Amino acid sequence: MFGTCAIGILVVILQAVNSNFQNKDILKIMTRLSVNINKIATIRNARGGNVPDVIKMAVDCEKFGAEGITVHPRPDQRHIRYKDVRDLKGVLTTEFNIEGFPCSNFISLIKEIKPAQVTLVPDAPDVLTSNAGWDTVAREDELKKIIAELKPVCRVSVFVEADCRMVEGAKRCGADRVELYTESYAANYAQNREKAIEKFVVAARKAEEVGLGLNAGHDLNLENLQYFNSMIPNLQEVSIGHALISDALYFGMENTIQMYKRLLL
Repeated sequence: MFGTCAIGILVVILQAVNSNFQNKDILKIMTRLSVNINKIATIRNARGGNVPDVIKMAVDCEKFGAEGITVHPRPDQRHIRYKDVRDLKGVLTTEFNIEGFPCSNFISLIKEIKPAQVTLVPDAPDVLTSNAGWDTVAREDELKKIIAELKPVCRVSVFVEADCRMVEGAKRCGADRVELYTESYAANYAQNREKAIEKFVVAARKAEEVGLGLNAGHDLNLENLQYFNSMIPNLQEVSIGHALISDALYFGMENTIQMYKRLLL
């Protein structure tokens, strides 16, 4: 008798859970936090030597709760070096995301390392930080060739503005995901967060409509992250470096990572 009742209760629970999963207003994808460790390498390179130890810091970030590690090796190696990328490959246990402009050396590195994800950015070699997304319409043919070459190796994400045309273009190019460039959201958040988020919600819905996964990054921080995450229902990953490392100077790395993760619940 008890067994029959228990089975009946379990069936009801499973039906309720299934109903919730079919309701997109109830279901919220758990957003993963990928920590960009470029700034750790910048500090190390400022003095030479190996302090702080970039590899150990990456492993510790994972221990402290990071669900991914992001690096952006640039041609001048002003922060993360190609050697760092190779060293990280052997020790990371979470998702490894490598950002960069798809020059021949970068493409060769991706084929060698085989990270979980490559994020293609349109940066010129002399750009201080990523400051624009791809024009996936004007550069469609170029991106199609690059993505076709990299997709057998790993998941491919394309860095784009919050523009439906660019999102649709990324889909035509063959990308698996897009990463929304969130600088304008962060810049306008304090003045009017509802207006600042509008185009990102529209772009996120377009990504979902065309079957693209969704990441976001650039200037997200402890002040603006929670609202962004709450308003973007299909957000899978945020990549945060500069703000998180800066906050860690005050709060400590472990505490800071946990602070950011709580904003993603």
